[in-house]
Amino acid sequence: MNDLDPVIHPPARLQLCGILAQVDDVEFAFAKARLGVSDSVLSKHAKALEDAGYLTITKRTVSARQRTWLALTAQGRRAFRAHMVALQRLAAGAIRT
Repeated sequence: MNDLDPVIHPPARLQLCGILAQVDDVEFAFAKARLGVSDSVLSKHAKALEDAGYLTITKRTVSARQRTWLALTAQGRRAFRAHMVALQRLAAGAIRT
């Protein structure tokens, strides 16, 4: 299946994209809790998505504390949708056999 995106495919990245596809952005701490991973694991996966142009990482000050926010780019949203379509085709083929 050449349609599967190797950048998105690892489970933590796939789950992160799934969360981000539903919203404009999320705070790093929220994503970390939802995924059940450490700061370093989430940072590594977020950086890989950012390097591919799929994710933006921004810092904002909230209540005098700096927070990190994650958001899918337009390119990231397209790539995630295409990856999901490829997974659905793969699953449909497996169910028929």
